[in-house]
Amino acid sequence: MLTRKQHELLRFIHERLRESGVPPSFDEMKDALDLKSKSGIHRLITALEERGFIRRLPNRARALEVIRLPETVGGAAGQKRFTPSVVEGGLANRTKAAPPPAEERGSRETAIPVMGRIAAGTPISAIQNRSHSITLSNDFLSQGEHYALEVRGDSMVEAGILDGDLVVIRRQDNANTGDIIVALIDEEEATLKRFRRRGSSIALEAANQAYETRVLGPDRVKIQGKLVSLVRRY
Repeated sequence: MLTRKQHELLRFIHERLRESGVPPSFDEMKDALDLKSKSGIHRLITALEERGFIRRLPNRARALEVIRLPETVGGAAGQKRFTPSVVEGGLANRTKAAPPPAEERGSRETAIPVMGRIAAGTPISAIQNRSHSITLSNDFLSQGEHYALEVRGDSMVEAGILDGDLVVIRRQDNANTGDIIVALIDEEEATLKRFRRRGSSIALEAANQAYETRVLGPDRVKIQGKLVSLVRRY
């Protein structure tokens, strides 16, 4: 059995992973549960981990994985089984059962073009041309057109986004405050940051205290898409 606060936190983490592909920060969890300090969040996460509902990924800042959900969070018995929002690759796949035939997979998977690299730290050049494709289950995608980018830099590590990860982006030109987006600055610099509005300006916020938030005029920033999933190879 979970306490009410444990239940609320698990549901909040699950919904954030489902929406954005990355777990919420401790500050976001604290605010969502109306707690006065982050120490309470630490205790709740430890309790959920001990009960087998979540797992903390080692050596990764703020990286959480939801392993299972009680019926009151995941839905009634018999519904589709929850799938974590972190896609594992490499050796992890060798122990799994053989994939279904290609004709059966076709309706459940989509080829996503990898369009180069995106900066999560020191700015690099804008999005490059398509280099190759990856195939993802439709469970990790949302409605619309998608593309993937390889992350370079460490400015989003506290959002669980690491150097070398592949981020899956839904192509769109608008965003809500708090969304993690691909922003094109001055038509020449692409970066992955959290989107905030500050009056008539746009703030591009890092998830690493070593980096400053950049505040720019709306005429300098074009939104290229929103993060929906994360692919990590171990």
